[in-house]
Amino acid sequence: MLSAAYRFPDIRLPQRPTPVRYLLAVLRARPGLVLAAIVTGAGWSLPSALLPLVIGRGVGAIAAGDSSALWRWALIAGVLGVTQALLGTGLHFASYGMWIHGAGTTQRLVTDHTTRLGASLRDATTTGNVVAVTSSDMNWVGNAFEVIGRTFGSIVAFVVIGIAMLGTSPVLGTIALVGVPLAVLGIGPLLAPLQKRKTAQRENLSEVNALGADIVSGLRILRGVGGERRFLARFRDASQLVRRSGVEVGRSESWLAGAEVLLPGLVTVAITWLGARLALDGTISVGELVAFYGLSAFLVVPVATATEQVSSLSSGLVAARKVCGLLALRPKLAEPVSPQPLPDGPLELVDTASGIRIAPGKLTVVDLGAEAEAIAARMSRFADADEGEQVLVGGVPADRVALAELRRRVVYAHNQDLWFSGVLRDQLTPEHPREVDIFSALHAADAEDIIEALPRGVDELIGERGREVSGGQRQRLSLARALAIDSDVLLLDEPTSAVDAHTEARITQRAKELRAGRTTVVFSQSPLWRNVADEVVHGKAVTV
Repeated sequence: MLSAAYRFPDIRLPQRPTPVRYLLAVLRARPGLVLAAIVTGAGWSLPSALLPLVIGRGVGAIAAGDSSALWRWALIAGVLGVTQALLGTGLHFASYGMWIHGAGTTQRLVTDHTTRLGASLRDATTTGNVVAVTSSDMNWVGNAFEVIGRTFGSIVAFVVIGIAMLGTSPVLGTIALVGVPLAVLGIGPLLAPLQKRKTAQRENLSEVNALGADIVSGLRILRGVGGERRFLARFRDASQLVRRSGVEVGRSESWLAGAEVLLPGLVTVAITWLGARLALDGTISVGELVAFYGLSAFLVVPVATATEQVSSLSSGLVAARKVCGLLALRPKLAEPVSPQPLPDGPLELVDTASGIRIAPGKLTVVDLGAEAEAIAARMSRFADADEGEQVLVGGVPADRVALAELRRRVVYAHNQDLWFSGVLRDQLTPEHPREVDIFSALHAADAEDIIEALPRGVDELIGERGREVSGGQRQRLSLARALAIDSDVLLLDEPTSAVDAHTEARITQRAKELRAGRTTVVFSQSPLWRNVADEVVHGKAVTV
């Protein structure tokens, strides 16, 4: 959608943004683009508003038999047409730029914020809600911005038409200036039901997205227990609910579209009828009657644009409300106000809740069964310690270390970590490579045979969740990925639970050699890991 060279502007959102404040904050970030849309919108609408007046003057010249005046007004009409074409091109670029700004900025803000939320996002909202925001809501925000230039241009054109009518016939001008706003107000009662139905459709769409994500993630389990048909029926029911709510939205929009033509059409009929009576009385000329008819017919455009803006804004506010809901979520782990740096070199870990102390620069195996995962989460600060307890990393409380530094220095590799679709080499190579290269890591994880079996080796494309390889192979590749980071502290959760004993024996020995001098914690009940460990933790007891 955007080129790689595009730079998003800085968006200053309030602490707790409301839908209106959010849309205004995004608009304020690109004042030049907003001004360009407004100027080109006004320039594009004015020729259309002035053209009926020019045609009326031309008709008057024909009636008077003045050929030179006819050619002059014909030339002016041509200039107006060319001007409108040029400014229309500029309006198209500006309006599409506004759409990109609104939709792209919304997508970036939501993506950045959900990334910062990390694992806490799953407990705070549903997958369907996030998918709906980044797939459909961002488009509604873009649509609300896209029509701004045409709306301003329609307002300018309406004012010009009203002044032109008042200057020639105060009665017709008054009818136009009063009747058109009344027509817009008459459409207003149709907008509230439309917004309500769009909100309901948005909620139903979020639910069906969440259901679809759950079905896809659990497809293998569903096949194993024969639950495919049941969940397919549920998905069909949810899809039909979205369809029915969409039909309700379409019904409201059809009534709105009809009102956009009917109400200003009544104003046009009134102006035309009264103008014809005035022409017959000799109050206005035939050319002026033609001009008034063209102007009154053009009034449909400002009304349609105004209702389009209101409808788009209504949808944009519904979308912005969902965006603000996501942006209001806060991560479970707060950043420290005054971060303290970690000391250089191997780091010691201390968990006061369990009483476990991990010696720096050694391989420690923790054999605690069900408690291990909670301890690992606290030590790596994926969960905060309870009140009155704390975790020390290199003597510094973990909650006083900046999360970015903590994630870089202390890595927690769970055996259920996910794989995304991409080239294997890219997924194995850490963002900040250190002394350990990926091939050394693959050797330590005894994963070289996996690479040799792939047609392109490390350049093979691996699908989402690594489905091209078996569970044991995926576990070894995950271990290699963790070892390649070469972090100062590495916590491994059952890293070899899915491999055979011979393979595990090779991995334990090689991993210890590769991690020599760095702090390594293995949460495992395997005797093979205990055999190579410098220390073993059973409960609060430490065995050397």
